[in-house]
Amino acid sequence: MKRLLKYFKKIEPDKTKNPFWFSLWESIFTFLFVPDVETSGTGTHIKDKMDLKRLMIFVVLGLVPAYIFGIYNIGHQHFLALGQYTGFWEGWNLKFAHGLIKLVPILVVTMVVGLGWEIYFASKKKKGVEEGFFVSGFLIPLLMPPDIPLWILVIAVTFAVVLGKEVFGGTGMNIWNVALLARVFIFFAYPLSISGDNVWVSGFDNIIAGIHPDYGWWHSGFFNTIFDWFGLDKFDSHMAIVDGFSGATPLAIAKDGGWDAVTQAFSTHDLLWGTIPGSIGETSKPLLILGGLLILLTGIADWRITISAVIGIIFSGLLFNLWGATPLMTIPWYYQFYLGGALLAIIFMATDPVTAASTFKGKWIYGFLIGVLGMLIRVINPAYPEGWMLAILFMNSFAPLIDHYIISNHIKKRLKSE
Repeated sequence: MKRLLKYFKKIEPDKTKNPFWFSLWESIFTFLFVPDVETSGTGTHIKDKMDLKRLMIFVVLGLVPAYIFGIYNIGHQHFLALGQYTGFWEGWNLKFAHGLIKLVPILVVTMVVGLGWEIYFASKKKKGVEEGFFVSGFLIPLLMPPDIPLWILVIAVTFAVVLGKEVFGGTGMNIWNVALLARVFIFFAYPLSISGDNVWVSGFDNIIAGIHPDYGWWHSGFFNTIFDWFGLDKFDSHMAIVDGFSGATPLAIAKDGGWDAVTQAFSTHDLLWGTIPGSIGETSKPLLILGGLLILLTGIADWRITISAVIGIIFSGLLFNLWGATPLMTIPWYYQFYLGGALLAIIFMATDPVTAASTFKGKWIYGFLIGVLGMLIRVINPAYPEGWMLAILFMNSFAPLIDHYIISNHIKKRLKSE
């Protein structure tokens, strides 16, 4: 390790003459090595070697279960459309391979574009790369449909990083959650690429009975060759989508038919464990909770926001159950957690420390309002039966105001007590 450290020190570019290469070198160097300086224990502020990169690695570790399941579920939904390997573990090699073929390019493009912009702006400041995009780069693929056009993803990530973050001053200065900005850009600029029934099941030009899968070299050449070596099932381009398959998400079904229509299409077991169409990382609730426990118990994310958001969902869900004006309102409040991306949103995005409220009381208010607003948008908006993206971005805008009033009120109480 010491030899590696010496080697990296030896190849360090000059930040004045080669600012871009210095920023690139610094981002790799600080990823591989922790800081070598600690403050003494007698100071007012004590720092250890858990720097920003190390903290972000914990968040990424929390996302690993959702990634693994998301990769597999991409393949599972693909073969459900074909009426083949309908058992969860049937054709496991094909499902995992198909998921990798779809997800890896999304992750690579997101990271290359996002970190490329980070390095560019860091080089202009002649500083090291601010690590803020690391977690956003892992969150963005989980928010996407598996067949998202990569050129649209490039534009969305550029918009989120440049206009949503760097114009405000970089890491720690952005108002809105960067990952959600990428998704909301696609939602408004290219709505057909991120909504409807056709986008959630990958590998087809269209979700119509009789359509054959669109397999490329990775399917028919690379993976089929490997599977042939081991005598495993191989991709067959002659298969076709079966009659009656729609690719609709449970939320889309619930919007028109309520909970009864959802349970006719999916079992509660499917809804809980996530073997359903949807964004890549939002479907498996137990695995999201498992990953969330890692960042909540380690203090990386604040539990107050998540708990208060859950309370907000329950509170509004009960009120809507009493109202019952739309099919989505009639869904029992506890099954609202089974639908859409509520858990992914309130565990991994609402808790973003940069864009969330900072005061303890403010976090309770902030989280609660996200839960209420998310449910309100979900059950009332006729065009968009989901609400967490818009609710979080809306509350991001008001988080500083919430903190302002909390702090102002605290100051007034202190002054009165003196």
